[in-house]
Amino acid sequence: MTSPATRRDALIAVIEALHAEIAALKTNDVRALEQATTDKLMRIEAVAAFGDTPPETETRALAEEAQRLNDTCRIYVNLMAANVRRRLQNLTGSAGAAMGAAPGSVYRAGMGLAAFA
Repeated sequence: MTSPATRRDALIAVIEALHAEIAALKTNDVRALEQATTDKLMRIEAVAAFGDTPPETETRALAEEAQRLNDTCRIYVNLMAANVRRRLQNLTGSAGAAMGAAPGSVYRAGMGLAAFA
């Protein structure tokens, strides 16, 4: 990876890496996900190397786009984790039970931690 000439170029590179990360998440391609994540982190470091000067309007828009794409990646990962949790619960016969809930415990709304007592 060559060093970007401007903060704008560095942010565009981050956005490209985020698109690659989303594509890898959609296809469950672990190797591509690992590569895209590594690229993303390196490119974020390249953005950081430009310092903390206030961004121009276009640069701010690119940074906001990168944030939206990163949030999309986070949502994909959370959905995948929820699917794995559901599958494990189905395999162990604990589907519907709250994590850490004692057998026979009943949820009582508005009681905070005591709700599972």
